[in-house]
Amino acid sequence: MAGGKNLFKIFMLQIIVLSLFSLHAEGQGLKVGFYKKSCPQAEVIVSKVISDVMAVAPSLSGPLLRMHFHDCFIRGCDGSVLLDSPTNQSEKFSPPNLSLRGFNIIDRVKVALEKACPDVVSCADIVALVARDVTVATKGPFWEVETGRRDGNVSLFIDPITPVTGLPSFTSNISVLKQSWALRGLSTKDLVVLSGGHTIGISHCSSFDSRLYNFTGKGDTDPTMDPNYIARLKLKCKPNDQTTFAELDPGSFKTFDDSYFKLVTKRRGLLQSDAALLDDPETRAYMIQATSRGSTFFKDFGVSMVNMGRIGVLTGSQGEVRKVCTKSN
Repeated sequence: MAGGKNLFKIFMLQIIVLSLFSLHAEGQGLKVGFYKKSCPQAEVIVSKVISDVMAVAPSLSGPLLRMHFHDCFIRGCDGSVLLDSPTNQSEKFSPPNLSLRGFNIIDRVKVALEKACPDVVSCADIVALVARDVTVATKGPFWEVETGRRDGNVSLFIDPITPVTGLPSFTSNISVLKQSWALRGLSTKDLVVLSGGHTIGISHCSSFDSRLYNFTGKGDTDPTMDPNYIARLKLKCKPNDQTTFAELDPGSFKTFDDSYFKLVTKRRGLLQSDAALLDDPETRAYMIQATSRGSTFFKDFGVSMVNMGRIGVLTGSQGEVRKVCTKSN
């Protein structure tokens, strides 16, 4: 009888171990071509919509790339940044996300996908695919996007501004940036590579005007910034200007290339978080490599985007697939 009990215990333990393994496998359930059978045209549909959008509004490339970052860094890549709130208490309305644009483009992609394959493609996957397609549309690298994410239904105003675990600020120093990336399982290399996404896009003067006019609260400028660059930016940005913007990568902000790294190494990074990349031996060395003949930046960018796209994903039976990206089912 005792032997029978032991056998039963062993059997139950095996079931528990197997169920735990399957749950773990489910959490790792991303793969390239996830919709191959359920919605074979999914990636073609996304690409077509983005191609049409970029033909008339190329300036949306930067914001749509950044949206994936803002989504993944809070609660993982679960589409929570897209959710609306009747009381403006979702992530979308939190200060770091007020500068995001292109939500209507995500909606446009979703409508096209729902028409072809109802209730199949998640909003979280749409954000990931769009980030890749806007990069390609601006002459950047192509990478295979892992899909299979499902959508979360929790989105909180407080999360992006919570100290340590929130979105890293554009005024962050290198140690804060490295900590923020490490918390998400990303490396220092991922940090510097993904910062290269600033090769496309713009930033409002209010995000960096303290570097021009009042860096330490004494009416001074940031000593780490090229004085000639400061003089040029002062012509564009007056103190307390909330509306004017500047290009993150002047001269080629609509083209995905390596010139961002060239600017930062010349002390012409627009944001403090850009300039901070010079304060670490590993990030500095990468920036020099990224502008050399043997640059691996394009290849590395795809790899790091895949790494970022794995943060905290919901897969399998977790989460939901929203019918409308702004509303939980």
